[in-house]
Amino acid sequence: MKNMGLSDLALVNPRHFPHDEAIARASGATDILDTAMVVSSLAEALTDCVYVAGASARPRTLGWPTMGPRDCAERMMLEGKKGKVAAVFGPEKTGLHNDDLDLCHTLLTIPTNPDFSSLNLAMAVQVVTYELRVASTLDGGPGFESEAPPATGEEMEHFYRHLEKVFAEVKFLDPENPRFLMRRMRRMFIRARPDVNEVNILRGFLTAIERTRGPR
Repeated sequence: MKNMGLSDLALVNPRHFPHDEAIARASGATDILDTAMVVSSLAEALTDCVYVAGASARPRTLGWPTMGPRDCAERMMLEGKKGKVAAVFGPEKTGLHNDDLDLCHTLLTIPTNPDFSSLNLAMAVQVVTYELRVASTLDGGPGFESEAPPATGEEMEHFYRHLEKVFAEVKFLDPENPRFLMRRMRRMFIRARPDVNEVNILRGFLTAIERTRGPR
């Protein structure tokens, strides 16, 4: 990270931290460890983010929007003008789970030899941070200007919980057999990228439905 000019590190539920081995491996970049944010969940780490890319090499049954590291880095630079962005990497042995990708706007996949596609975590991070370094030197242009800032991860999570609650109340969703309904809804709204005002309108609509139904 320090090689490529990045310093904002968040660690999700690390097994050991701080740790002498981490300090030894940092080799001159201990300032990044000293300021690292340690959280208990990925959702907590992404609370104030407006755009998130999740790195994974594994194919998924339910399709996610997918980008290569170069295009993704350029997109992150554009989105970074609107708010905080993040690249997410999973544990080396297991990678990211689908529940983790539910919090991401795009799946970031590094093109490799399909017969030997696995990269260790350090190499994957180096590829992505390099592309972010390159993208930071480019003029990405003004991008799309909205009248309001993009909804943050926390605001979207509140919306998804509200939506799921109303779906269940109107019997559109069976809590005992939800299948992939909410995951598909997440994918749809991730593509739409609603801003704060739009999310407030949607939540107001859901609240109106609840009022119309009255107490149950």
